[in-house]
Amino acid sequence: MQRILVVRNDKIGDFMLAWPSFAMLKHSLDCRVTALVPAYTAPLAALCPWIDEVILDPGAKGSRADKQALARQLKGAGFDAAIALFSNSRNALMLWRAGIPYRLAPATKLAQLLYSHRLAQRRSRSEKPEYQYNLDLIRHFLTRRGIQPVEPAAPYLRFESGLLTTVRGDTAARLGVDPAKPWLMVHAGSGGSANNLSLSQYAELILALQAARPDCPCILTAGPGEEAQARALAGQIQAGGGQAVVYCSDEGLARFAQVLANAELFIAGSTGPLHLAAAVDVPTVGFFPSKRSATPLRWQPLNSGGRHLAFAPPAGGAGESEMAQLEMPACARQVLAWWQSRGG
Repeated sequence: MQRILVVRNDKIGDFMLAWPSFAMLKHSLDCRVTALVPAYTAPLAALCPWIDEVILDPGAKGSRADKQALARQLKGAGFDAAIALFSNSRNALMLWRAGIPYRLAPATKLAQLLYSHRLAQRRSRSEKPEYQYNLDLIRHFLTRRGIQPVEPAAPYLRFESGLLTTVRGDTAARLGVDPAKPWLMVHAGSGGSANNLSLSQYAELILALQAARPDCPCILTAGPGEEAQARALAGQIQAGGGQAVVYCSDEGLARFAQVLANAELFIAGSTGPLHLAAAVDVPTVGFFPSKRSATPLRWQPLNSGGRHLAFAPPAGGAGESEMAQLEMPACARQVLAWWQSRGG
């Protein structure tokens, strides 16, 4: 059995878009898969059925002692290969110093010189989804060994129905919402990773959706540091005659994923919770900037076919990533038509 290290030690959304790669690797080859991730995505890595072991990366700002401990762990693990789905100079140097004989990464930047194998990719052109760029590296690794890759399929994250029913009941009691009604969930935070709608735009969108679907309670989700923003949005919705409650994700990422799995529809900008909801194949609506490195195609979430709807400002010209160009009444009509076409 080969021991393979897969590196995706950046943000939550980026890590979720690596799940198809873990699935392809595990289904195609008899191997032990170890994921190198930061501490904040480790709970999600523990949920992934295709990861056998998790190694924590203290990050560039970690202590010297923690970095040295990681270096010893990587060097002593006896990995046969390392695949860097995310590559920078720090990752390249770390894998080279670990003495892993086969080291594959995208052929970008000077860091590529420290890898034994490279695959030319131009991710900034956004010609395909990020998860497909990740899969291309796994396909390259497998086909060079004469192995036919097994293509993965959604959903990538599953929970037992009984567990989700329990989580739904607990969440309903905590928030004072009806567990028997379909839940509309909205995450207005962005984590600073991409431009997003303003709170007034989110309020306008939610009020329009509630006017057409008053049977759907609106739950505003919030991660660490986002509660104030979510409560401000709830205030705007209530001032407009709508109803909204705030769910603060203070029970860990695994529980957050279980809460999201209970949504009838999930709406967010291009951020981690959008990709987490898509991994459990909840229908998602995403708002993306139009700049080339952050298009809806590049950051397309992992929903199965027909279960994702994307919006972006008109491309071209100055201010193409300015989300204010999106008109919420028109977006709401499109969301409602799409939602109804799916039986929602």
